[in-house]
Amino acid sequence: MTQTGNGLSVLRGQGYSRLFAAGLINGIGDRFSSVAMLALVLQLTGSGMAVGISLGVRVLPYLFMAPLGGMLAGRLPRKTIMMAVDIMRVPVALSFLWINGEDRLWLLYAGSFILAAGEAVYSPVRKSSIPLLAAPDSLLRINGLEQLMNGSVLILGAFTGGLVSLWFGPETAFVMNAASFLVAALLLWGLQFPHNAGKTEEGTKHDSSAGQSELQQGKAGRLRTLKYVAGGSLVLQVIIAYELLVPVINGWDNVLISVYAVQVFHAGDVGVGAFYAALGIGLSLSFFAGRLVKKRLLAVALAGLLAEGLLLMGISASSHFAAAFLLYILLSLSGGVGNACLDTLVMRETPSSMQPVIFGMLSAAGGSLIGVSMLSAGWLLDYVEPRQLGFAGGAGFAGIALLLGGYYLVRSKRKSLSRI
Repeated sequence: MTQTGNGLSVLRGQGYSRLFAAGLINGIGDRFSSVAMLALVLQLTGSGMAVGISLGVRVLPYLFMAPLGGMLAGRLPRKTIMMAVDIMRVPVALSFLWINGEDRLWLLYAGSFILAAGEAVYSPVRKSSIPLLAAPDSLLRINGLEQLMNGSVLILGAFTGGLVSLWFGPETAFVMNAASFLVAALLLWGLQFPHNAGKTEEGTKHDSSAGQSELQQGKAGRLRTLKYVAGGSLVLQVIIAYELLVPVINGWDNVLISVYAVQVFHAGDVGVGAFYAALGIGLSLSFFAGRLVKKRLLAVALAGLLAEGLLLMGISASSHFAAAFLLYILLSLSGGVGNACLDTLVMRETPSSMQPVIFGMLSAAGGSLIGVSMLSAGWLLDYVEPRQLGFAGGAGFAGIALLLGGYYLVRSKRKSLSRI
């Protein structure tokens, strides 16, 4: 990372490298477990509803636990929170070893719920740590690296996880997931926040625009945060609407990835892993494509969502596994660039003392809605063909992109006229 005027760039770069490495290892292990879990559910039940339940229970905890993560980040050191969550997830990850029949699927559902609850706490704490470890003018690049990390997780975790599950059985994948949590916690042990940023990290230094920490003022502080978001910039309003609308449909696509691979293209475990690897390739490429983006971040994000919708419709009509694989790469490329732009806009538009709460709220809303969406996908697949559901989801994405783009143009035009 290049030197900037604040004199903290080198120190921040070193801090982020540990956060990046921990997230990479943690994510790879989790993907090993996720692919093995989905393959195990389909093997034991062959039910789309069971897949929907197993995915849905992984995101429903976000409704309650993500805001908790945002509040804890203002009261406890963020490194401590992330390490504690990783360590507590080790025995839960190992509990999947006892699943040997359909009568023990409850153990998988319960364990998935607990693991997801930990991730719901972990995620907003980690994301709100990024601005403390990265120079302000590097945020877009760092968020691009986050997409590269997610892509690497899918390539190394999902695809390799599919092979491990096929060759060595799901038990090996579950053990590797537990080990990844331990390694990630050890990496975070050496994480050091820069001296000036550390005060913010401990909740003792705050933006002048935010006053005292919103996180240390209980209910009144959270209400002020909600008021700030509701009355904030037009950009934030569009992003919040995005986070409320897109997850309603996004859960369908998450369920359909496994269903397409196993039931439509008859590619089994390797097919599931290959499709996730395609998503990983697209996210990795989005890091390089995102470096070409310099301005109009919101427009780029909405254009990416429109492209995702069109590509989902293309996947639903695809008759060859290879064609669907390539379309998934393009789908993830579009989404990765858009996600980096959206995260950067939130970090730029929101005071740092409010970011844990904001990210917690967005994670809670998005995760909960995706969970409901996944459950609805599992139910719908008992009545609707997978390709029909996929086409409807793609059309929904395209419609949301056009709706939000239109809203932004109308509101910005009104603001311009009011200044005249």
